[in-house]
Amino acid sequence: MMNIPLSKPWITEDDIKEVAEVLKTPNLSLGPKLLEFENMLLRVSGRKFAVAVNSGTSALHLIIRSLGIKDGDEVITTPFSFIASSNCILFERAKPVFVDIDPNTYNINPELIEEKITDKTKAILAVDVFGQPASWDRLIEIAKKYNLYLIEDSAEAIGSEYKEKPAGSFGVASVFAFYPNKQITTGEGGVVLTDDEQIYKLSKSMRNQGRGEEETWLYHTRLGYNYRISDINCALGISQLNRLNKIIEMRDTVAKMYSQKLSEVEEVITPYISPDTTRMSWFVYVIRLKDKFYGKDRNIIIESLGRRGIQTRNYFEAIHLEPFYVEQFGFKEGDFPVTEFVADRTIALPFYTTMTEGEVDYVIKNLKEVIYEVKHS
Repeated sequence: MMNIPLSKPWITEDDIKEVAEVLKTPNLSLGPKLLEFENMLLRVSGRKFAVAVNSGTSALHLIIRSLGIKDGDEVITTPFSFIASSNCILFERAKPVFVDIDPNTYNINPELIEEKITDKTKAILAVDVFGQPASWDRLIEIAKKYNLYLIEDSAEAIGSEYKEKPAGSFGVASVFAFYPNKQITTGEGGVVLTDDEQIYKLSKSMRNQGRGEEETWLYHTRLGYNYRISDINCALGISQLNRLNKIIEMRDTVAKMYSQKLSEVEEVITPYISPDTTRMSWFVYVIRLKDKFYGKDRNIIIESLGRRGIQTRNYFEAIHLEPFYVEQFGFKEGDFPVTEFVADRTIALPFYTTMTEGEVDYVIKNLKEVIYEVKHS
């Protein structure tokens, strides 16, 4: 029996060497590798300013706070995402206002946004789900029409392109994230990206306990946080960014193998890629079971694959049905039917840069067998 993890980072000898070199210096934090990493991320995103931090969640929080979003404000966002895209709004006691998703791309449906806008609405926070860019032209149009901030959570989409423009280049600010399951990793890490100098300066200050640029170490201009990322993490990020294009190509090869081989499995819907996505940087490979499978059936499939050494996961849960959100806001089943329909049927298959065709074949062989067992049980 093979053991195949859901994800794993691609760490090379060059990565290890770059990290080890930093450990030989006194600059383990706020050193030269931080600036080098940030400058590389500017080239990837086409932005003017970058503030690298300890996570994508921290990056989103800094954007929300830099924009002055506060208690009583509302931010329109998606209920189909990693929970950080909504939690960052709650950090400032503002309210996430959910809008259902497109049934094909799983991104926020722009055509449902305007009906949710009120005089309390301050921003739209859209997510590039699974690496696929959201409908940015339409989102920009709506944000301009109602004078709203537009925030891009591109934590999962570094290297993707929307109509030949890089992910991370849309809205007033954006983020990438570098957890070990992402395309590139720093272990833990994220970045604020923006063309707005005020957001940049505030984020940079708040990353480092609220210190001002020209002030001494123990002088603090504003409330801040310890959201710093170490030069050790940045060194790993630099090394990985140097082969970003190769990583994207290798992951694309794995995704195409899956899609081609799964095309013959009638119970499975493979990922849809919009024509507007001119380059797809695959974060995860998520299939959807056909309509007759849902909830319990999907969970049995996941558990059965796990017993065969194949790690899979439902991806994502509907945020509005998470216990904390139900308790605080009173959300219930049926509030966002497309999100709930998709969330009941999705399975993230094992997916990583160095995955082999033999591993893909093993996953698909066992997936077919388990689906057959469920159908005939």
